Amino acid sequence: TRGRRWTKGDTSGNVLEVVDLRLDCDGDTLLVLAHPRGPTCHLDRASCFPDAPGAFLGELDALIARREAERPAGSYTTRLFDAGVRRIAQKVGEEGVETALAAVAQDEAALLGESADLLYHLTVLLRARGLSLDDAVDVLRARHAPGPAVAS
Repeated sequence: TRGRRWTKGDTSGNVLEVVDLRLDCDGDTLLVLAHPRGPTCHLDRASCFPDAPGAFLGELDALIARREAERPAGSYTTRLFDAGVRRIAQKVGEEGVETALAAVAQDEAALLGESADLLYHLTVLLRARGLSLDDAVDVLRARHAPGPAVAS
């Protein structure tokens, strides 16, 4: 319908930074690992698969990145960024303690609420340092990857 070759991000500016290309075990499927630079879905969502595991965290991370760039007035996220890394780090510490206390108190609702607060503030802190949730997940993935056998 465009009458020309379509390139992801031509009109939106939302592109994918390709990290790796992988073939499956029998070579008939290609997996593209990429870091999105903006929403990847034409509906302005982080993913065209909104029910995929982690999809909402990706959307939250993208929203926080936009808030950091745009700094909308009245936004709590803007106030955090304006307060600086030390204040954001303090909030992560507070939420971490509150999460641990809720777990010890065996209050599931409080634990879930505090966990959500912790994830949000951690995402803001990562963005304030020029990092993302994907960067943290990459570290987890690397730690999980099987390494060379170590002689005991």
